[in-house]
Amino acid sequence: MPKSSSRSVYKRVLLKLSGEAMQAPDKKYNIDPDVLVNVARRIKTVEKLGAQLAIVIGGGNIFRGGSGQAHGIDRNTGDNMGMMATVINALALQDALEKQGVDTRVQTAIEMKQIAEPFIRRRAVRHLEKGRVVIFAGGTGNPYFTTDSAAALRANEIGADVLLKATKVDGVYTDDPMKNSDARRYTAISFRRALADGLKVMDAAAFSLCMENDIPIVVFNFFKSGNISSVLQGRKVGTLVHNG
Repeated sequence: MPKSSSRSVYKRVLLKLSGEAMQAPDKKYNIDPDVLVNVARRIKTVEKLGAQLAIVIGGGNIFRGGSGQAHGIDRNTGDNMGMMATVINALALQDALEKQGVDTRVQTAIEMKQIAEPFIRRRAVRHLEKGRVVIFAGGTGNPYFTTDSAAALRANEIGADVLLKATKVDGVYTDDPMKNSDARRYTAISFRRALADGLKVMDAAAFSLCMENDIPIVVFNFFKSGNISSVLQGRKVGTLVHNG
């Protein structure tokens, strides 16, 4: 973990947000307005610290492609539906961020010009250089790939210094802390050790892509106040997964 600073120790950051981040604990609404405002306020702190920020958002709060098979939906069709769900979330997040005064662009892997830009790497980088938050929607644009894979892919394409995996837990553990009270949290762990121990940091494709291209991953509790600022300032928050 880099040394702490009053500014972001990372120049360019890719934040992976799950669709469930939009839901309240009771899951009454797929997109809870109050939760959305809270998410936007946390993200705004990144701008204040001087980091360039891109976001990949999931769609599990609306529809998860893999689960569609259990209801008789073809996997290709289900995954396409899941990718559409990420676009809905991206537009909701864009609206919430812009109400916080954050200049934002949405780019989609599946072209839909009326509501968002198509993903073009050079254009995305230019937006980041101008201080805009770029939200990547539509996953990779292909079925059978998760939004974890999309996050790893986009992080590589834009030259991100780190991939932040926002979760509801405070890092990576030796075992499930909800089931095993003796589970221990790692403050840092190498990619190879995480693989050898079978720790599920991200899906295999995403994990391999980050390892091969030397993009560290920080797994942290996004919902704990001040955490995202602490991560960006180089403090020991969550778990750092790296080529150590």
